[in-house]
Amino acid sequence: MNSNGEADSGRPFARVDILGVGVSAITMKMALDRIDHWIARREPNYVCVATTHSINECQGDPRLREINRGAGMVTPDGMPLVWISHLRGFRYVERVYGPDLMAAVCANSIAKGYRHFLYGGWPADVVEKLSANLCRRFSGLKIVGTHVPPRRPLTAAEDRDVVAKINSAHPDVVWVGTGAPRQELFMGDHVGKLCAPVLIGVGAAFDFHAGTRRQAPRWMMRGGLEWLYRLFQEPCRLAPRYLVNNPRFVARVIMGSIRR
Repeated sequence: MNSNGEADSGRPFARVDILGVGVSAITMKMALDRIDHWIARREPNYVCVATTHSINECQGDPRLREINRGAGMVTPDGMPLVWISHLRGFRYVERVYGPDLMAAVCANSIAKGYRHFLYGGWPADVVEKLSANLCRRFSGLKIVGTHVPPRRPLTAAEDRDVVAKINSAHPDVVWVGTGAPRQELFMGDHVGKLCAPVLIGVGAAFDFHAGTRRQAPRWMMRGGLEWLYRLFQEPCRLAPRYLVNNPRFVARVIMGSIRR
């Protein structure tokens, strides 16, 4: 790896240990190069998009922590993870935000002919709007299937049907938009069962690109204030996450640094 963080496309990324989760020390270009590498070699891998919330969730869930550790990439989706990476000496790391990653992979797919499957989205019309918007924005994009799962866990029969449906579409990338931690659990359970070499869990990216939820202004994203914008949009749902979990994350990081 050179001073800009560029690495051979197949070499494991350096990881920044943040509360026991190895967050990949990457840029957007590095992420795209690695996805190209997996697709070219048909290597089954999955990508977790890490936020302070998802790392907090890992603290009390050993299964979720192991899934993140086993991911081919754990992208620094939140700015606090980028800042911590910088403090640990990885100055080149940049935010690899789920919605931006989705857009970048779709743009990269046009010339290469990658096939995409969309799994998730509630209510059911979200995935329809998402598919239409992506195809409109990225002319020539190949979306070969969609599936909206129930909010409850799948039965064994439903799981077999989902695997058969996705595999029959022969996608290169399966986008999983069921929210954390459900999407991480799905990817951990299905990597290798699905023929697609790349599974990517992007959560709210489905809603943002479908146009059913508004994104924060870029200046708020750069300043690490996206949580505040989203809190005003959905106070009842997100207040526990941001007003309780964010301070808890900060406290855990400080205590971890003191121990280190």
